[in-house]
Amino acid sequence: MHLVSINLPDLLLKLWRGTLDCDKDDDKATWEWAVLTGEIWKTHGRTVGATKPYLPGSFDRAPRNPAEKVSSGYKAIEFLTYLFGMGPALLEGVLPERYWLNFCKLVRGIRIMHQRVVQTKDLLVAHSLLNEFCEEFEQLYYQRYATRLHFVRYSVHALIHMARETRRIGPYIILSQWTMERVIDQLVKEMRQPSNPYQNLAKRALRRAQISSLLAMCPFLDRSNSQRLPRGASDLGDN
Repeated sequence: MHLVSINLPDLLLKLWRGTLDCDKDDDKATWEWAVLTGEIWKTHGRTVGATKPYLPGSFDRAPRNPAEKVSSGYKAIEFLTYLFGMGPALLEGVLPERYWLNFCKLVRGIRIMHQRVVQTKDLLVAHSLLNEFCEEFEQLYYQRYATRLHFVRYSVHALIHMARETRRIGPYIILSQWTMERVIDQLVKEMRQPSNPYQNLAKRALRRAQISSLLAMCPFLDRSNSQRLPRGASDLGDN
């Protein structure tokens, strides 16, 4: 979740906007990739914001205008939809071609890695694309200048291991923190005792685990009516 939806967007947008820290011996005037500046950035931001009416509800929260909101609570799901959903189309003709092609390799690889079921042939494609992206990233941006070593963050190197780790422990999207974040959000919304929050939260989590266990043991039960289970199963107190 954080790698793809926060860390990589933070790095790429700062490079393209020319806002990444610049060494005193470097010169931003030589950053040919820093094109999202001035009116181009504002126009691009308005284009991103204008896509909202065309996105289905399944995309969760539509990305807002990044030129106005990127530094004020821009959500991970907004970055994900913006860059890895619409990015290749919106940045074509904006980024210089070789930087755009490099970015497209990243997008294609990440899309494969986000599938719930990844076939071996697709995993090999993703592994190849992500490795090519990383190698080209160093050639295009870092360029082996010591003054630009901070461009190559851990988030870039981590991409090399994604396909191998998927083969070892399973699809990335299933193991991502999205599920944990959603559960935390739901449990917090269920809390009803601010005076004793941790005990209340523990009871809520216990109730959910017990109901899930009953549904696993009795799969014929209607999950939509899980709140109608016997009192001993669902009414465990709110303390």
